[in-house]
Amino acid sequence: MIHSLDHLVLPTASLDVARARLTALGFSVAPRGKHPFGTENCCVYLADGTFLEPLAVGDAVAAGRAVAEGNAFVARDRAWRAVHGEDGFSAIVFGTNDADADHARYVEAGVSAGNRLDFSRPFIDAAGKSDTVSFRLAFAAGGGASDSFAFACERVNAPEVDRAALQKHANGAAAIREVVAVGSGPDVETAFLTIAAGAPGGAVSADILTLPNAKITTVTPQAFRDRFGVQPVSASGLRFAAVVFQISDSDAVARLLSANTVEYRIFEHHIVIDAAPGQGAIFIFEERA
Repeated sequence: MIHSLDHLVLPTASLDVARARLTALGFSVAPRGKHPFGTENCCVYLADGTFLEPLAVGDAVAAGRAVAEGNAFVARDRAWRAVHGEDGFSAIVFGTNDADADHARYVEAGVSAGNRLDFSRPFIDAAGKSDTVSFRLAFAAGGGASDSFAFACERVNAPEVDRAALQKHANGAAAIREVVAVGSGPDVETAFLTIAAGAPGGAVSADILTLPNAKITTVTPQAFRDRFGVQPVSASGLRFAAVVFQISDSDAVARLLSANTVEYRIFEHHIVIDAAPGQGAIFIFEERA
């Protein structure tokens, strides 16, 4: 069964910088969360169930130990940063009910990016309520992916934590409608994403992978420039470049960005915000009723 989009991983050098940047863009940012293997995050949750995961290395010693022990999540993050720097957009994550099955499928398809990973971490909501959440992850890379990667995320233990306050954003963002990737051979890279998402062949049309809750579009650098009026990151393989958010009032968002001294441009009725430290990807705000 084809997976839904779960979240996006945005490496950053500093969660403080990420929090300040995302707040200036009008997002509500969750409290800091720490992984047991040295990385940490401050997530942005959307009402459609997707989220952004700004990711930093909080404990370099623990992260190094995790890499030595075969932790694919930390290893892939380290490899991405070694090539592309401390800020960017490294991974797309798909929701799954069976990470074991996804891992087996990735191995069979020759795109497995390492051992499956199980872990738990504390979670604290905006009201200060805490609980423990547990995950099971299966990783995929290769097939034109370059240093970018994907993984399937199974929530083994999903506590009832109220995120309603965190899902309300001053910019009105309600959903991730599209992720735009750039590649020199979009057909190859889309084929990889199709495997990663567990999608049947019919889910792909003209380099667009349609998920139950969003779509992933893979384009050439020239096609990206034509669509958004901005130069994307260079891509010798798959590079995740932009996130398209659904908003309800473009004028209100433009006023908010201006008040917060955030540079933006209007192109083809979209609000386009260039990538910046703590933001990682190009953000596109698209008005929909």
